[in-house]
Amino acid sequence: MIMLNQTDVTPASFILNGIPGLEDMHVWISLPFCSMYAVAVVGNCGLLYLIRYEDALHRPMYYFLAMLFLTGLFISSSTIPKALGIFWFHFKEISFDGCLIQMFFVHTLTGMESGVLMLMALDRYVAICYPLRYSTILTNPVIAKAGLSTFLRGVLLIIPFTFPTKRLPYCRGNVIPHTYCDHMSVAKLSCGNIKVNVIYGLMVALLIGGFDNLCITVSYTMILRAVVSLSSADARQKAFSTCTAHVCSIVFSYSPAFFSFFSHRFGGHRISPSCHIIVANIYLLLPPTMNPVVYGVKTKQIRDCVIRILSGSKFIKSHSI
Repeated sequence: MIMLNQTDVTPASFILNGIPGLEDMHVWISLPFCSMYAVAVVGNCGLLYLIRYEDALHRPMYYFLAMLFLTGLFISSSTIPKALGIFWFHFKEISFDGCLIQMFFVHTLTGMESGVLMLMALDRYVAICYPLRYSTILTNPVIAKAGLSTFLRGVLLIIPFTFPTKRLPYCRGNVIPHTYCDHMSVAKLSCGNIKVNVIYGLMVALLIGGFDNLCITVSYTMILRAVVSLSSADARQKAFSTCTAHVCSIVFSYSPAFFSFFSHRFGGHRISPSCHIIVANIYLLLPPTMNPVVYGVKTKQIRDCVIRILSGSKFIKSHSI
């Protein structure tokens, strides 16, 4: 009898309903989504290739950038193709396990993206405050360990609410009003007690987002103090310019995240569900779309490499210091 009940309340699949209330506009909504995704794939893959094969970019800052580009590419690829399938071909069905896998990767990768932004803030802090020790502090093993730790942090924090979500009884249907499997969107279909999911989800958001934002704030406070103390205006301008692209990435990543987080908890019914879903997609799609553009424009070394390639020159493979 217990096995029968478990079978009755565990759906074989979920139905992702896209953006409720805007079904007639799905094709039009898909156009900016598709365009942004194309820019994200081409831009991130292009800069990853550039960092891989250009010796001038084999430095700590660009290794962190490679992590950011790779994470953004995986985040957008884990959600946008399915959303486009919903918009264009009405491919709304996703298996139960497939939904949980997508949920796991979305939350793990967004946590890793936040962690990489934090590591990049620490990188800028070391570069500006300890320039003579930069290469000895941020060695390749240190960078590898920092990246691995950030990934493992996301995995270990997300796993605990993935398995409880799998064991919940789903007797409120199997239609998810979303374009991808979000943790709370899935949990709300359960008729069981989801208090643990709600509390733990909030704790994870605070542990990852809160800790990373604290580190970023402290890093930039120290950077600001160091830059302001410089006597030369040109030196101050150069120091600030090295942080411009990173600050833009922080704005692109955290602005939609904060809007979604606070509107869900304090916005009540004043913000429509369709707005929540659009912002949730922008949260995943905007950073990987804009990061390659911002760093391609704002970072001189990357810009010079791109111009040299477009002009027909080959990569410089110099192994001398």
